[in-house]
Amino acid sequence: MRLLMVSGDRQTPVGEQGPFYSMQAEFSRWFDRIDVICPQPPKPPTVHCVHDNVYFHPADCGRSKMAGFVARRGKELLAEHDHKLIVSHDYGWFYNGLGSARLAQQSGVPYLSEIHHVPGYPVAADWRERLDRLIARTYVRWARSRARAFRVVNRGEMPRLLTAWGVKADQILVLPSLYIDLEVFRPKEVPVVRDLCFVGRMVGNKGLDRLVDALAALNKRGIAVRTLFLGRGPLRAETEARIQKAGLGGLTEFVDWVETADDLADIYRGSRAVVCASTCEGGPRVTVEAMACGVPAISTRVGVMGELLEDGRAGTLVSFDAGGLERGIEAVLGNESARKQMGLAARGLAEQYEYAQILEGYARGLHELVGEECVRN
Repeated sequence: MRLLMVSGDRQTPVGEQGPFYSMQAEFSRWFDRIDVICPQPPKPPTVHCVHDNVYFHPADCGRSKMAGFVARRGKELLAEHDHKLIVSHDYGWFYNGLGSARLAQQSGVPYLSEIHHVPGYPVAADWRERLDRLIARTYVRWARSRARAFRVVNRGEMPRLLTAWGVKADQILVLPSLYIDLEVFRPKEVPVVRDLCFVGRMVGNKGLDRLVDALAALNKRGIAVRTLFLGRGPLRAETEARIQKAGLGGLTEFVDWVETADDLADIYRGSRAVVCASTCEGGPRVTVEAMACGVPAISTRVGVMGELLEDGRAGTLVSFDAGGLERGIEAVLGNESARKQMGLAARGLAEQYEYAQILEGYARGLHELVGEECVRN
């Protein structure tokens, strides 16, 4: 089976081996060929094929013209390679989905709309997230009669939301997107050099302002929390300024990027806990990767975290405010013996997301959607 994917990945074409690159190493073994249409990368592309059968086709235009590019380039690729399914990663202004729907209508090849999370759900942090949630609802109501199905990546939040927006239950596929390499992300004895790590893009839904406020409140009470922020994004400078204003500069380190998954695993293992302050997430991947390394998680109730942390054995759930984060961080870091036990439980829970097993389930779900036999190459 040949697959056409319309992705938001901009890392792989410029040589960065991020999550999408790593996922394709195993996922691609279940398909004869995968073509990936993706947005215009931040610099000239240098990589056009990975893992022998995954081909990248970056846009030659900005996002405002992306729907047209998807329809135009997709038509050419379908004619050349006879794909059986279009898989569209849908987010933002839903350019991918609009283009994929047009392409499906023109070609007769069905498309699957993947919605990993909706900004502003379960909580809207600001007016922009409320607007994004409205846009998502408008798209879903438009697409429900056009898409073969919707893929979601958690069992709680997203099925409830799509059902409320009029999507039929049998049109919703739950296919997790947490593909964790348990050989890379595993417990290992390394020096613990910090208390807390945040890993992710520095954007509005990540709750960075509330996290810094929580760290500042702890510091005022004499609880110094050594924290690493790993990531980049539009809120990087603002977050650094907030850190300095709060007097946390000596306790805080910023890193833009690490080269390999092994480097990232060492970041997790060198931390006493991982934190997620987001208002909306599909996974989030980073917390589960850290849990696989034996690191407890402190997280808001987003994505799969409500399922994983509900009983408190592997970390703690916190409310969507600085006070809740403050209490959660103190609870996990305040008792070292209990923290280590949480880490052991965290590893056990993360094992359900074993890389090859989850990706096989994802691949089989796509094959079954179009009635194709699923055989690993």
